[in-house]
This record gives sequence, structure tokens and C-alpha cells, in this order.
Amino acid sequence: MLDIKFIRENPDLVRSAAVKKHINFNVDELIDVDQKRLEKLSLVETLRAEQNAVSDKIPTVSVEEKQLLIAQMSTLKEDLKKHEEELRYITENWNTLMLQVPNIPDVSVPEGDDDTGNIEVRAWGEKPNIENPKNHIELCEIHDLADFERGAKVSGFRGYFLKNEAALMSMALWQLFNERLVAKGFTPMIVPSLVNRETLVGTGYLPGGEDDLYRTQDGNYFAGTAEVATMSYYSDEILDYKQLPIQIAAFSPAFRREAGSHSKDTKGLIRMHEFMKLEQVVFCEASHETSVAHHEAITQNVEEILQDLKIPYHVVVNCGGDLGQGQVKKYDIEVWMPSQNTYRETHSASYFHDFQTRRLNIRYRDEQGKLQFVHSLNNTAVATPRIIACILENYQQADGTVLVPEILQKYVGKTHIGTSK
Repeated sequence: MLDIKFIRENPDLVRSAAVKKHINFNVDELIDVDQKRLEKLSLVETLRAEQNAVSDKIPTVSVEEKQLLIAQMSTLKEDLKKHEEELRYITENWNTLMLQVPNIPDVSVPEGDDDTGNIEVRAWGEKPNIENPKNHIELCEIHDLADFERGAKVSGFRGYFLKNEAALMSMALWQLFNERLVAKGFTPMIVPSLVNRETLVGTGYLPGGEDDLYRTQDGNYFAGTAEVATMSYYSDEILDYKQLPIQIAAFSPAFRREAGSHSKDTKGLIRMHEFMKLEQVVFCEASHETSVAHHEAITQNVEEILQDLKIPYHVVVNCGGDLGQGQVKKYDIEVWMPSQNTYRETHSASYFHDFQTRRLNIRYRDEQGKLQFVHSLNNTAVATPRIIACILENYQQADGTVLVPEILQKYVGKTHIGTSK
């Protein structure tokens, strides 16, 4: 959410943001409704003041005057009730429009309609030279690493059981990424995946993302990332400036309906309804430069571990049409998939300025004692089992075995999948 004062003073900037992000939003409609809201609010406050003045006067006047004032009070009360109801309706409309305002993308965000407009920033690693590479589904079946048939029997479309070395590797990756982040000052947390609507609205997933969320019978939702619960940890709180930055490594199950992607990756470990996710979440001071610095840092945190895993990847900056409503800028890290001869997205790093924290009312007092909304950022640390698919394909050997990345061998307890070693 943006500040309404900023919107009124910069309508062209908001209009340009909507165009760049390919979001259908009419800023003029919001400004018109806001003007009506302010006018109606002023009238309601005037009527309340008049009503209070008459009420205070009644005990001090004669009986005859009292009857006149009571009649006047009755008229004021009816008039006030009517205008309060109109104000309530206008305010509801205003709130609905405010939740649709797109955040302003950074000037460095490229133009583009969708992910095909994303631009490579850098690439790392040598792509493996594998003749006729097997895909990760074949490797899972050969080495009994996942059971998709029984997964579908138990949980339906996109269901799976992760088994044997793949299960051990998954837990190893959680531990490895968590250890690295804690060493960098992140606080480890296991956070709820079951959240209320207000939490999803606060992070910007609602309204608009309803189709991709699982909803419970009591009106709560299963979140698609640990970011959702973690962002609300400090909702409606005022933080101490000295606490910042707050860096959290948040772990939880994640759930996504994958609405609209039924023709994509219907088999395998790439697009799952249920998966595990370790997320980097950062709260920092209200400074663009500080947000940018943290954005680069949380991206680097992942790159360092991918390099230790020796998996080829590249980083792309997302174009305007591939940004969400609240994001100022986003990087995707995409890992090489030999069977598809392309990179596939495994991590996303975003910063939001105060878009989320304004919705969630998370503030701090700066060094001058002035209240400010903190800035927020997030980035996938690791999502399993998707990254497992990438590892299996890149580490497959000519003899049909799969080498376990050296950095994971102490956790998995062997050097190869498919042998006793």
C-alpha cells in the first residue's frame, strides 16, 4: 500500500507504474473517491461537533429552550446517521481501491510483458556435458527416490512421496542453508503455514491471489511461503531503531494450487501443491539505499551456496510485467536443467520498500524519534523438492548413478546414489 498523500501528489508516477507492471488500475478514480471521502469526513466531524455542542448546552437552559434543543438534537442525529453511513460506504470503496495500487518499480527494472522480458544479470558455473541426459523423473524412478503414483493416490494431482537419498538430501539442504544464514546473523524460526486473511492482505497476496490459495472451512488459508506469517510477526508494533535490520530464516510447509499451470510440469518435482521452504525475510530502516544493499546481500547468500553445491545458474532481473503488485524490484535465480536444456527458476529475491509494512502497520522510531514504516525484503533460501530435481539432473553420471554434491555428503552419508558407497 502506498501513502495516499504520495498518490495524490504523484498520480502520473502511479499511472506509469500500473502501465509498466501491466496492472489495470485507474488512479483518477481513487483520487476522486479520496476527495469525496475527505469532504464527507469533514461534514461528519462538523455534525458531530454540532451535536456535542447542543448536548452540552441542554443542561444549562430553561425548560422551553430545552425542548427546542432536544428537537434540534433529534434532527442532527438523523442527519449525522445518514452521512456516517455514506462515509462508511465511501471508505469501503476507498479501501478497496487503495489495496489495488501498484508499488512504484525501480528505474532499473526493464520493460517487458512477462518472464520472456527478464534480462540476465550474470551467470555462474559450467554446464555439465551429459550425452542424452535423463530427466529427474526417470532418475527418481530408477533409484527409488520418489513415488508419484502413490502420492497421487494419497493426495491427488501433483502428490508425491520423497524417499531414501532424496529425503535425506532435502533435510540436508534445509540444514545447510539454515546453518549458513544463522552464521550471517539470521534468526531461525519455524513459522505457521496456516494464516488468516488479514495476514495475506498485509503481505499483498490478497486481494488478487485467491485462486492460488487453499482455504479452510473456517476461513483461514494455507500460505504459499513462510514470508506470509513472518511478515505479520511484528504487525501493529513499533520497533526500536537499534533492532534493525531484523533478519529471519523462516521455515514452513508451503501450499500452492498452481492455478493456471495445469499444462506445465504436471509430473515430477518442479510444481508441487505441497513443498517445504526456507525463506529469508529482512526488516530494515526506511532507506532505498539500505533496501538495495540488503537485496543484493540476500541474493548473494543463495549464490554462495549454489556455488558450493557446484550447480550452474544465472540471475535475471525481472521485467515490469513479471513483477508483483508490491515489488519494487526482483531477481530470479534460475538453475540449469540438462534434460530441458534451459534454466528453471528456483529462487526469487524481492524488495518492497514500505508497501507491506504500511498494510501491516510495522513501524519504528528513527534516531530523531520520528515514526517511520520499516522496509521489507524476502528471498527464497531453499525450496524442496524443486532444488532436488536440479541436483539430480546436474549430478547424473554416465553409469546411471548420481553423485551426491560433496557439501551434502556428510548429511546424506554416501557419495553416490545407486551404489552402496
